[in-house]
Amino acid sequence: MIFDLHCHTTCSDGSLAPAQLLQLAADSGVDTLAITDHDTTAAFDQLDLSASQPVQLIPAIEFSTTWRKIGVHVVGLNIKPDSDAMRAGTHFQHRVRQQRAEQIAEKLCHAGLPDTLAGAAALADNDNIGRPHFAQHLVNIGAVANIRQAFKKYLGAGKPGDVKQFWATLPQVIQWIRDAGGTAVLAHPDKYNLTRSKLLALLDDFSAVGGQGMEVISGKQLPQLTRDLADICQQKGLLASCGSDFHQPGQPWAELGHFPTLPDSCQPVWNHW
Repeated sequence: MIFDLHCHTTCSDGSLAPAQLLQLAADSGVDTLAITDHDTTAAFDQLDLSASQPVQLIPAIEFSTTWRKIGVHVVGLNIKPDSDAMRAGTHFQHRVRQQRAEQIAEKLCHAGLPDTLAGAAALADNDNIGRPHFAQHLVNIGAVANIRQAFKKYLGAGKPGDVKQFWATLPQVIQWIRDAGGTAVLAHPDKYNLTRSKLLALLDDFSAVGGQGMEVISGKQLPQLTRDLADICQQKGLLASCGSDFHQPGQPWAELGHFPTLPDSCQPVWNHW
């Protein structure tokens, strides 16, 4: 059985519509798929959850938050998208995203790039605007050659379009997930560039406020990293999750269903739903 519990659609920063993503998952041999769009459950409004799907679909979300002023992501698996808690959470995050987008556009305007908000919004589905939409707009207008250059020149830390994150707190996003009947999982822990001691401290704080699991596998990764994260997961008494973090076809490091299996020492998150 292949469980891919982290992927994105056009409702956030993915390139495929929800129905297209489900079909690609089926074609890729995935048995169970969680759609985890950033701060929104809009994908599930586009799908008939009562109808038969090509794969087993798990309603989910990926919340943006911070820990010690560092941006981190928390996946909520097996949530109820129409619950009061999830509606409150997505509404809060959507408002924050809009405010941040306006500030990014204002800063880019001062840097000589006017009208970027309209361009980014045109690329975003459900008005869920993020930095990747600004980056793609800058590519489209010829301001930069590619997405990487957009972040390096304009949108990365300390650059002209860098805006402080105003996301909900870590305890708040975990509370939303749990109140919506879901399981709170720390997403891709290796991608925050933390020292080992800081990662352990993050997991301790995460657990203390109700976090229940961590992604041991995020896309293709080295066996040593998988073993190390599995050991940490077991040490901290957390449930283990896995996913591709798929955004678009053609990225071999993040293909749907194409990643290592969880080590036998792990307690898979799906065994505890």
